Amino acid sequence: MPHLSSLSSLSANADRRRWMSLLVVCMAQLMIVLDTTIVNVALPSIQHDLHFTQGNLTWVIDAFLVTFGSFLLLAGRLGDLLGRKRVFLLGLTVFTIASVLCGVAPSQGFLIGARFLQGIGAALQASVILAIIVTEFPEPADRARAMSAYVFVSVAGGSLGLLAGGVLTEALSWHWIFFVNVPIGIATLALGRALVPSDRGLGLQHGIDWLGSILVTVALMIGIYAIVQATSHGWASAQVLGFGALSLVLLGAFGLLESRLENPIMPLRILSVGGLVGSSVVRGFLVTGMYSTFFLGTLYLEHIRHLSALDTGLAYMPWTITVAILSLGVTSRLVARFGPTRVLLGGMVAVIGGLMLLTTTGPHTAFFPTIGVSFFLIGLGIGTAFMPLLQIAMASVPPADAGLGSGIVNVSQQISGAIGLAVLSTIATNHSKALAAGGTSATNALIGGYHLAFTIGAIAVAVGIGTALVVLRTRSEKSSAAPAPALDPLPADGPAFENLALDLLDPELAAALDAESDDEHDFGLPFDSDGAPLGVDVEGY
Repeated sequence: MPHLSSLSSLSANADRRRWMSLLVVCMAQLMIVLDTTIVNVALPSIQHDLHFTQGNLTWVIDAFLVTFGSFLLLAGRLGDLLGRKRVFLLGLTVFTIASVLCGVAPSQGFLIGARFLQGIGAALQASVILAIIVTEFPEPADRARAMSAYVFVSVAGGSLGLLAGGVLTEALSWHWIFFVNVPIGIATLALGRALVPSDRGLGLQHGIDWLGSILVTVALMIGIYAIVQATSHGWASAQVLGFGALSLVLLGAFGLLESRLENPIMPLRILSVGGLVGSSVVRGFLVTGMYSTFFLGTLYLEHIRHLSALDTGLAYMPWTITVAILSLGVTSRLVARFGPTRVLLGGMVAVIGGLMLLTTTGPHTAFFPTIGVSFFLIGLGIGTAFMPLLQIAMASVPPADAGLGSGIVNVSQQISGAIGLAVLSTIATNHSKALAAGGTSATNALIGGYHLAFTIGAIAVAVGIGTALVVLRTRSEKSSAAPAPALDPLPADGPAFENLALDLLDPELAAALDAESDDEHDFGLPFDSDGAPLGVDVEGY
């Protein structure tokens, strides 16, 4: 009996430790999510202090994006080979040091260089965080709860970043939006060393495919650079087309190389996992609609409704709270009862409903019910679509390839989201310019551009539903109980999209918008005792 009691105690301790390790990786993810939105809020202050031009300022965002997106695949595979805990701690260290360097940056070049380094650290963390969750929670019920916690942190972090960015920038300075990562990083590093289980990895006895690693990283880096330049140079520009073509050539060379190597950095067998590939396509359509909401919706709230960053963060609370409630086990029970495909489709329908409701907004639309309900519906869609979609994605991925599979999922989200939002921003901007040229006021021209983008985003999600019905339904129902990794479902893990605020608002329209008088700004946020919107700057933002 004492022996059985000892075994039971050891089992309980091991179970408690893995849930504590989930808390650690969620803290690391929170740093990344915070960074993506908090920096966007501080861009005007950074531009003023370091004397950035409008064009150069985009590199404060793009530098992080380029290295983050391009290193995800390599980082995930290195976690499989070297050990995920080792790569995770390395990423934490690099990210924290880079945050210090960003905070003390005395010049434009220094800050941009530190942001490049910060993106590498974020990629090292993000790729293996997903793999750690996969391997530590093999049971479907525990996996669902762990993923729900991870999704909640990612969603809440996006809104928290808006709030924290406004507070830190206004109360202290922009330097503190980077310094805030330091105590979190140090604490997470210490807890990670103690609580995240060690793993051996597959090892390097067969060597590393260095050429393949370089090819895929450079190809992704060039491709992402081409995408982020599209909003400022145009999709048909020589710069965008040239870099895009070079990226495709390098990716083709990478695929050819991998097919001929005995131990490639990316075994091509991973692409035969149908659920992984099919879900990546569906995810691409879904995130296009979701990201258009977060970034175009933020522009609507700040430029049309004249909300501050703090009030914008509060406006997203229906979105955040809905995901929080669903993360308490609601989605996992729905999946257990109805299967992942039905829950996924229901969530995507909810996103479409929220997007279409946003197309009815105007310059004086009250927050409740229109905007609040639309954010609730999109939060409902996020909370019910991503977890089953990820289950389908990783159902058949071998555990030894979990890091690589997670990297593919992340890369597919980053690239498809970047392309989708770049296209939507271009369409919105062009439509706004056309309306303004036809005599429409600057405010209504901007709203018209946002409405068109929301409509196209809803159509993209609808196409995703059709794709899911064709390529996922049979496969996912067969694998509904299989494990899956978690994925950051928000733009907040989507640093690819922060530069939209810099590019979407056309300078001429911005000047016209500033010139327009907007005397009534009752946003309908019943936050104070008199029914007035709490903290809204009625003099304009």
